[in-house]
Amino acid sequence: MSELTATTTSIPTGFTSEVFEAFLQTRDEPDWVTDRRRDAFSLFQKLEAEELDPEEWKRVPLRAFRSGKFQLQSEVATPTGLSTLMQDRAEFAGAVIHLDGHCLRQSISDSLQEKGVIFGGLSTVLREHGDVIKPHLATRGVTAETDRFSAWHAAFWTGGTVLYVPRGVTIDEPLYSLISLARDGAADFSHTLVILEDDAEATLLEETSSESETAAGLHVGAVELLLGREARLRYVQLQNWNSKTWHFAHQCGRVESSGSLQWTVGGLGSRLAHIHQDVHLDGRGAEAQVNGVTFATGKQTLSYYTQQTHNAPDTRSDLLYKDVLRDNSRVIWRGMIKVEAAAQQTDGYQRNDSLMLSPTARCDAIPGLEIEADDVRCTHGATAGRVDVDQVFYAMCRGLTEYEAMHMIVQGFFQTVTDRIPVKLVRETLDKAVERKLGIGN
Repeated sequence: MSELTATTTSIPTGFTSEVFEAFLQTRDEPDWVTDRRRDAFSLFQKLEAEELDPEEWKRVPLRAFRSGKFQLQSEVATPTGLSTLMQDRAEFAGAVIHLDGHCLRQSISDSLQEKGVIFGGLSTVLREHGDVIKPHLATRGVTAETDRFSAWHAAFWTGGTVLYVPRGVTIDEPLYSLISLARDGAADFSHTLVILEDDAEATLLEETSSESETAAGLHVGAVELLLGREARLRYVQLQNWNSKTWHFAHQCGRVESSGSLQWTVGGLGSRLAHIHQDVHLDGRGAEAQVNGVTFATGKQTLSYYTQQTHNAPDTRSDLLYKDVLRDNSRVIWRGMIKVEAAAQQTDGYQRNDSLMLSPTARCDAIPGLEIEADDVRCTHGATAGRVDVDQVFYAMCRGLTEYEAMHMIVQGFFQTVTDRIPVKLVRETLDKAVERKLGIGN
């Protein structure tokens, strides 16, 4: 755990009108941002009194959640070190580090700046490049109108990471973003915004982390991935909060003609996580590959609501989620492929596989299709099963411990997903995370 060296003052607990006005006083933002926040807060107050969509939320256990226990941090303590999965394991072309909703540091190589690439904390980029950000921020990806959590985020977002890549620019080295929580009861509303102009290419690796294993936290986040024509993005987010953090996120990718999005999600931490993930294929020939690796232990609940929406012809989506569950954990996955009437020659695929390491673990996997076009190929499926005890016995007979045998089996189960990930650092990081979950290594 990192040592914190500065004092912190907080906006009052809760998210009332008084708290909202106090929060606005701490912001140095353009008027159009404040106006959008006010509209979102009004919507949040309205949606708070309404029920959430039962199709998405009825299996998510929110009964113990109390938003009043968490508060925004108006100042942030500076840690002496951050414990993360990826930060110190590679060289990056740029990095943005957040703690308790504040940007600690940001960097980008001179060569990328010369090409017009923008990479930094959202609050800073908004002040310096507002004309670039305004048309894209929460306008066609994650909007406030989705539900109370998206409206809550739109009213109170506290920072995040922006990547803008101009037309025709290729970034060969990956960029890195870290979102972390330190103080007990701290709330973070980070927003990741990636904008790739036509024929641009980039890789962004992002992770979440808790500074303490005992500090309760709240994260209400959003991710927007906006790709122009023939743009190519590889985006990875590894969620590794501690077991006392509540994690809610709305995430959306939009891909124009002949664009390509590879999106990898790792669900490792949190007390309860619910991710609403949308992929929209908006232009002819657009494609998206969505990879998910989830390992739930203890009493964790990890929930995903995924939608692959084909809005144009000749589009392709491929979603593969792999879940491992142990102890009394639960994983929920509700997937949907939507094909609009204009999206002829669509090729859509989704699959969720679950491996149960304990008889008390539970998995709910519900794939679905909504097809309006008549010339498509769409496939969906889900499987769940227990570890074969004969496989464990066979491995132990050849000198492996039970933990090592289980690691080999789990690693093999995840390999069909990790083989699809071209970034070696991500593959190695996921393998190390699996070892930790199984109690192997440090």
